[in-house]
Amino acid sequence: MSSIRRIGSSVLKTVRSKYPKLFFLESCSNLADLKLIHGHIIRTHIIFDVFVASRLIAFCIDTNSGTSLIDYASRIFSRIQKPNLFIFNSMIRGHSGSKNPDQSFHFYVQLQRQGLLPDNLTFPFMVKSCTKSLCISMGSQAHCHIIKHGFEMDVYVQNSLVHMYATFGDTEAATLIFQRMYHANVVSWTSMIRGFNKCGDVESARKLFDKMPERNLVTWSTMIGGYAQNNRFDEAVELFRVLQSEGVRANETVMVSVISSCAHLGALEVGERAHDYVVKYDMTLNLILGTALVDMYARCGSIDKAFRVFESLPERDALSWTALIAGLAMHGYSEKSLEHFGKMIGAGITPLDITFSAVLSACSHGGLVERGFEIFESMKREYRIEPRLEHYGCMVDLLGRAGKLEEAEKFVLEMPVKPNAPVWGALLGACRIHKNAEIGERVGKILIQLLPQHSGYYVLLSNIYANSKQWEKVTEMRQIMTAKGVKKPPGHSLIELDGRIHKFTIGDRSHPEIDKIERMWEEILMKIRAAGYMGNTAEALFDIDEEEKASALHRHSEKLAIAFGIMRSEEGTPIRIVKNLRVCEDCHTATKLISKVFGREFIVRDRNRFHHFRQGSCSCMDYW
Repeated sequence: MSSIRRIGSSVLKTVRSKYPKLFFLESCSNLADLKLIHGHIIRTHIIFDVFVASRLIAFCIDTNSGTSLIDYASRIFSRIQKPNLFIFNSMIRGHSGSKNPDQSFHFYVQLQRQGLLPDNLTFPFMVKSCTKSLCISMGSQAHCHIIKHGFEMDVYVQNSLVHMYATFGDTEAATLIFQRMYHANVVSWTSMIRGFNKCGDVESARKLFDKMPERNLVTWSTMIGGYAQNNRFDEAVELFRVLQSEGVRANETVMVSVISSCAHLGALEVGERAHDYVVKYDMTLNLILGTALVDMYARCGSIDKAFRVFESLPERDALSWTALIAGLAMHGYSEKSLEHFGKMIGAGITPLDITFSAVLSACSHGGLVERGFEIFESMKREYRIEPRLEHYGCMVDLLGRAGKLEEAEKFVLEMPVKPNAPVWGALLGACRIHKNAEIGERVGKILIQLLPQHSGYYVLLSNIYANSKQWEKVTEMRQIMTAKGVKKPPGHSLIELDGRIHKFTIGDRSHPEIDKIERMWEEILMKIRAAGYMGNTAEALFDIDEEEKASALHRHSEKLAIAFGIMRSEEGTPIRIVKNLRVCEDCHTATKLISKVFGREFIVRDRNRFHHFRQGSCSCMDYW
């Protein structure tokens, strides 16, 4: 080892004495300094030395120093008469991480035309370029060249191939290469896990994760992120607990996945602990993490904490503003949502298309029709944002909720783009609220043609027929559903107690305390009946968004969650519930009465908005 060090030291001394200006590159930090050194090298004619030129190019593409100057490197390359393999590899490497990774292919072709042979350093960056370009055909060709030149068993080349095929979603090809590796390292394992996650096969990803001989933080982040990306939010949170138990310290990337999972679950307690973890380990509250926290608190029903986090952000971008605006809209604070939209513009932040979706949603929840149209027009006129179908859907919802059903239908028919199912669905929902069977029937038939297997539209149209006493058509809808084999997925409700998520689904008696919960509901039912409650069995039969059968009216998932919350939580504390569907009218009525009789506050998030039940009334003012 000492002899190698002596040789290395000798080489450095020789290079330093022959090309002393090259060592200024070590302290060079910007293009201006580089041009000074380059100018000296040209004046002293040492630029014609291939080694010197290679050092300049290597500096230009060195991303570790934060000086990636790939265009400048290309200009230097164009002046070199006979570039060597090192220079070609540098150019391929530089372009593989640039905005134009396909330029790497150009240099690969050139090196072959000059009679040079690629080596094991050439191919990992060639494959990286194929991966970044999402070019499957070029990736396959690169793989062929790897085999042709005999590098298919090189561990770095194999890692790049596994990553490429996993990114393309071809887990079969990735697995074949992975299984042939003699020395699969943590990078290889992690690439495979990422590939399975991308394909939605989180079970296979977890099996590999559990088998890994060693894991690093990237592996943990990949698996937790995979759960979150595949809507397995409870498992993402649980794996984070395992990470902590094994003494691994999470980073900002892991925490974004965990906090986002808490947002989807409505798990405020777990989300607060995750926030405490961020503070405890002094993590950087960057835009991504900060925005995730704002979104989490808003979606977990704590809009005040969302606002406090937003105010504490060291910097804010359009996404962080949008998270707050959308949160305020979900909670029914339409005026405050619009107020912060104005502040965002006043701060010089240009709104995004998703910002307008949030603002138009706020107008819809608040019944602010004229203001909504003003914003919709300004979106096109002032910000040159072409409305997407989502924005048109917001406008239809805005008109429909306000009872302007004829205008809403006219708006849909005159849209410059073909309306999709969600746009028509917004109008159908409005027809249910305002009991307009005539327009509802027209719209319902269009939706059934568009999505013949979507159960919700059949059931919603059935509900509209039921409200207008058209029982024959109700029966007809049910018969069509049965004939086509259309089934509606069951609704469920989530409630968090003591940091654990409890899930209730109609007909599911798997909860260990289900007998006590049902007895508690009977007690609740008795008290609210004395206060005037009468079950809406017709609504239970036909509502689009809720559990169906009339016999199960008093076993809706939300009611079971309420009973469990009253049974297990301390008096005076809010009870938070998350539903995957819209709150049905019967549950809405019952929850208002329960809040009055028991003196409890209920914060319920359905798929459209938040409902804050207090003292017998709801924040939505029965307008949802």
